[in-house]
Amino acid sequence: MSLKISIIGAINEVSADEWNALVDSDNPFARYEFLNALEQHNCVGQTWGWLPQHIIVKENERLIGASPMYLKNNSYGEFVFDWAWADAYHRSGIDYYPKLVTSIPYTPASGQRFLINDSQRYQQISNLIISTALQHAKTLDVSTMHWLFTNKQDTEQLEKNNLLLRAGCQFQWTNNNYTDFEHYLSFFNSKNRKKVKRERKQVQQQNIEIEILDGHAMTDELWQTYHHFYSTTFDKKSGMATLNPGFFKALGKTMPDNVLVLFAKHDGDYVASAFCMRGKNTLYGRHWGCNHYFNNLHFELCYYQGLEYCIKNGLSRFEPGAQGEHKIYRGFLPTKTWSAHWIAHPQFNNIIRKHIQHEREGMQYYIDDMQTHSPFKT
Repeated sequence: MSLKISIIGAINEVSADEWNALVDSDNPFARYEFLNALEQHNCVGQTWGWLPQHIIVKENERLIGASPMYLKNNSYGEFVFDWAWADAYHRSGIDYYPKLVTSIPYTPASGQRFLINDSQRYQQISNLIISTALQHAKTLDVSTMHWLFTNKQDTEQLEKNNLLLRAGCQFQWTNNNYTDFEHYLSFFNSKNRKKVKRERKQVQQQNIEIEILDGHAMTDELWQTYHHFYSTTFDKKSGMATLNPGFFKALGKTMPDNVLVLFAKHDGDYVASAFCMRGKNTLYGRHWGCNHYFNNLHFELCYYQGLEYCIKNGLSRFEPGAQGEHKIYRGFLPTKTWSAHWIAHPQFNNIIRKHIQHEREGMQYYIDDMQTHSPFKT
């Protein structure tokens, strides 16, 4: 049997069924529908500096492996920050961009980067994907190749291939068979339990109503309302709202069971919203926006409602997004994340290797320190 590996410029060069057959059921962001919506609605491409270069592996015309990859001319939307690396290259008179990235655009969620559903051949196929990515990087003469937010299996495989491993930290929640939110809070120490209850009570006292809708219930009008809130967050922070209404509407139609939109209403009017995606066992918190400040509404809509949803629906994990030490006293504990890197320039490879080692040691100290702030009873 012959293996054929190639690089495609658009995900629709393969079928949705054969791509999705390789994707873990808990990983909605790696699904064909999500990646295709990004491409079809111009959320990636030349404008934003995410040019698709997906790797596919076929055996007798059957897709047996894939990896979403992009050629980048910036570092926006990655959440594994290499600005200092780019600056060091610039000060040395060397181009840092373009670079290659294996990642889910605008999505700081760990998951499969090597899409393979044959456990017996995982090592063979993943090694082939890694070697192809590195050869492509050399052919394009890019500065670096990056695999971002890799899961445990892929991280270990990348390490075996002598890639540089970089550690990060997110704050994530684990469901320890809680029966309801009160049961969950019963495991908190008194100080933090009272704090959470006080925050939720303040939201109720402001006459806030919460609506939680899946993709089936979302209408075009509701998507426009949601997108208004999504955009306001970027307007306030001088960022760019890269995800347009067409993208979100496509997700609602093609992945309705994976989509979750939370709305807050005050006096009958929508005042805020948050967007989540769910896999088989995990809820992923994403985008939030509001048009008027209400005390503690952000925490209610982005954290407490998600926690209640997970408990009620038997989901085992809740990843509310990148960064945020304020999440810890609500029960989201520090969790290590990983990325892997190949550096073409020999001297910079040595410098970055040493830097990453020191950074990993510092990250472990940080995680250990954050763990001491856990709200749970010791």
